[in-house]
Amino acid sequence: MLFNSLEFLVFLAIVYTLYRVLPFRLQNYMLLIASYIFYGWWDWRFLFLTAFSTTIDYWVGLTMQNRLGRREKILPAVFITCGAVLFLGMHPGAVPAAILGDPHPAIVKPILPWVFFGILSVLAIAGIWYRLVSHLPEHHRRKAALLTSVVCQLSLLGVFKYFNFFAETFVSGLHGLGVQADPVLINVILPVGISFYTFQSLSYAIDIYRRQFEPTDRFFDFALFVSYFPQMVAGPIERARHLLPEFQKPRVLTLEQSARGLYLIMLGLFKKVAIADGVAPSVNQVFGSSGVVTSADVIGGTLLFAVQIYCDFSGYTDIARGVSKLLGIDLMLNFNLPYFAKSPREFWRRWHISLSTWLSDYLYKTLGGNRGGLAFVCRNLMITMLLGGLWHGAAWNYVLWGFYHGSLLSVHRVWTSKRGDAPVVERPNVLLGAAKIGFFFLFTLYGWLLFRANSLQQVVDFTRLIFNGFGSLDIGFAIPRLSALAGIPLLAVMEFAEYNLNDRYWYRRLLLPLFGLQCATLLFLTLMGTSNEPAQFIYFQF
Repeated sequence: MLFNSLEFLVFLAIVYTLYRVLPFRLQNYMLLIASYIFYGWWDWRFLFLTAFSTTIDYWVGLTMQNRLGRREKILPAVFITCGAVLFLGMHPGAVPAAILGDPHPAIVKPILPWVFFGILSVLAIAGIWYRLVSHLPEHHRRKAALLTSVVCQLSLLGVFKYFNFFAETFVSGLHGLGVQADPVLINVILPVGISFYTFQSLSYAIDIYRRQFEPTDRFFDFALFVSYFPQMVAGPIERARHLLPEFQKPRVLTLEQSARGLYLIMLGLFKKVAIADGVAPSVNQVFGSSGVVTSADVIGGTLLFAVQIYCDFSGYTDIARGVSKLLGIDLMLNFNLPYFAKSPREFWRRWHISLSTWLSDYLYKTLGGNRGGLAFVCRNLMITMLLGGLWHGAAWNYVLWGFYHGSLLSVHRVWTSKRGDAPVVERPNVLLGAAKIGFFFLFTLYGWLLFRANSLQQVVDFTRLIFNGFGSLDIGFAIPRLSALAGIPLLAVMEFAEYNLNDRYWYRRLLLPLFGLQCATLLFLTLMGTSNEPAQFIYFQF
């Protein structure tokens, strides 16, 4: 179910109406049901995966403090069993169709029976696991519980997202050594949002292990935390210590909060429908071309993709945050004017903030963070960004993109260390600041070329065109749609005002007629953008 669809508008209207009339506890149950309907709209069989993530980390959290009672065992067991029934289907032959893109594969893949056997054995294994772990000393029990969460969640990602990638890479390595082998592949349908909700659930277990958060014994509140529909499939990746308390206390709905929510929804739809969908055909024409492209095509297509991915992803986040504000729930800020960054470090403090802080807190700091020598710190940065790139998808261009940003961060760290740690007091210089922003934006653009490229060969070809292909500056791709041509300058002006005033709510300073004109223009361009061919949100594939 897409945010920019009629189905979601009807869905939201029903959810909001019920939310306003129900008491607090029933609100939570209704939101949980609505969240599963929202996710199941794509494919109801994969509700099992969210049930699996939810159940495992709920048990893990309580096991760490040895608080897993009979009720806490039975309720999640029933929950995950229902999810397994949905996943397996109600008739023979439904299982392969649930996972395989081809419902009638020519060869029965040998790993599939083991996957199904694992699903059916979850409850039995969980009972044996708890009996063993619960009798361990506290320190060992907590470590064993955390290890269980990490293994289960990463195994979920490994099977559904990375199995084919690693199998093909392994076989390619054998071929390079002269050993002939055929990869064992499963044509997996990637579940929407699996990288988001597994990371979110995993952070809950890690925070409990670090004694930064107390586990909840209210299973359905935790289930709502994992599957909360506005941010479930494309973030932001919330932390339990921020979002879970929002579900454990009555919400107070105010007129101001609702007005901000509606503004965010309007802004998000404008970014997605008017701009992102308006430039998507031009971007696809450049990067999907099998013919001759010019350097102007590559530069223009990469610039438009930078606009597309920002408006697409930040637009989703704006809508998610806006819907949540209508429900009296605050989600974290995920984008903070990233294209105004002056350095790679600042960029990652502004772009996809929920992921960058997740990687920093749970991976970078675990590796050692800033402790140790400069080479040790650069190693930690590189490992973090390589895995951050791989998080985005099972393809080498994402790994290369992570390596590229890891290199930028490492070079920046070396440069700043050479200048010393003493703060340098500089006079504000508008031209110098603009030059720094423009200079780093060029590095950001090349990173987006790596990210969007369809193959490593395309990366090589497009890079060669950028530096050696200025013999022809003809533009061969279609001009973006009118809604995008009008919307991009408007968005640039709005974000410049926010950056210059250093005020996220800068629009409240406008006189009422000007604010009304701004809203009317956003709505007009969004309605104009409805004629664009709708595209799925880019980050749904991650």
